[in-house]
Amino acid sequence: MTPALTKMGIAAVEAARSMATLPGQQRADALRAMAAALPGIRSELQQANAADIEAARAKGLADPLIARLAITDKIFAYMQNRLNQVAALPDPVGRVLEGHIRPNNLKVEKISVPIGVIGIIYESRPNVTTDAAAVCIKSGNAVILRGGSESLRTNIVLADAMIRAATEHGLPESAIQILRTPGHETVSELLRMDRYIDVLIPRGGKGLIRRISEASRIPVIKHYDGICHLYLAEDAPVKMAVELAVNSKCQRVEVCNALEKVLIHAQAVPRLLPALVEGFTAQGVELRGCPRCCELSASIIPATEEDWTAEYLAPILAIKIVDGDAEAIEHINRYGSGHTDGIVTNALERVERFVRSIDSSSVMVNASTRLSGGGDYGMGAVVGISTDKLHARGPVGPNELTSYKWVAYGQGHLRG
Repeated sequence: MTPALTKMGIAAVEAARSMATLPGQQRADALRAMAAALPGIRSELQQANAADIEAARAKGLADPLIARLAITDKIFAYMQNRLNQVAALPDPVGRVLEGHIRPNNLKVEKISVPIGVIGIIYESRPNVTTDAAAVCIKSGNAVILRGGSESLRTNIVLADAMIRAATEHGLPESAIQILRTPGHETVSELLRMDRYIDVLIPRGGKGLIRRISEASRIPVIKHYDGICHLYLAEDAPVKMAVELAVNSKCQRVEVCNALEKVLIHAQAVPRLLPALVEGFTAQGVELRGCPRCCELSASIIPATEEDWTAEYLAPILAIKIVDGDAEAIEHINRYGSGHTDGIVTNALERVERFVRSIDSSSVMVNASTRLSGGGDYGMGAVVGISTDKLHARGPVGPNELTSYKWVAYGQGHLRG
């Protein structure tokens, strides 16, 4: 490991220890100051962002990837708003998660504490820089950021502005650090910093996440796929079912909580399938289906076995007819990725069975899969959506970046 990275790791550990002792109000004030600092760097930020985009075009990056780099007026407002929203959340540190007094009057409490040092490796979108800093500062952690080389200039301008604002409010200067050197060698070294980094969070494509998970001994909070399902039950109302399915798929097709599969109860097919085909066709979505679907609609092409495990991230959707709730649940648990799956029904008993049986980080009842995220869950910014079961599951916000410790209060208590 290079001396520079060793120095960064040592500084991060020291900063994390200091952060754990700071009052929640001080961290919240620092986040508001970070948001207030952004307008003052807007001109510098625009220049850096333009340079990143020009370099990306020169390297031949595809237009969709270049679009992710751009800090539009909407993205700029989003970054400010998320910093302020996270600042306004309740303090996740120091919560008494459970507690009791033993018969011998020993008081025992389980208290939330910061994890320590968080390493975040991400691609393309510069708004991850502000989101990651917000979530980590709110939860009392120190963070080391490693954005993609294609947005390095932009990320550095953002990070430096936040570092200045945070230190002016008494936070350690190393509470936020960013790797300023491009190249895979730097990432490889970061993955070996298990003496200093407590958790890694990769944010990007499946290939990036897999490489990091396989190459590092540091615990990783991750998700690989978003193979999201929506089950339209026997009693699903036509208008609601079609609107939810189309919104889940078409609001943004390229994101991890976009719908990829629709399951329809056989008894509801005459009511639902024609309306679904019409709705998706109007949005330019290619439909692939099981043999029963193909027999009923010439607009649906035959699906292969691979279609049931595919995360398209494109205007393609697979449809399957099932003979009951049990078959739908079995299909989702077999082919899903544990990300987000939903049901459309007005039957409470069916809802309860579905919610208990589906093994996913988010289960949606009569709601779009696109709502499974930090903002719509009232969490402010998040640093990803985890399909792991340990340590965090679902959207990873400030609460999810805390651990806990046990504290026992005695009066000279001895072990008998």
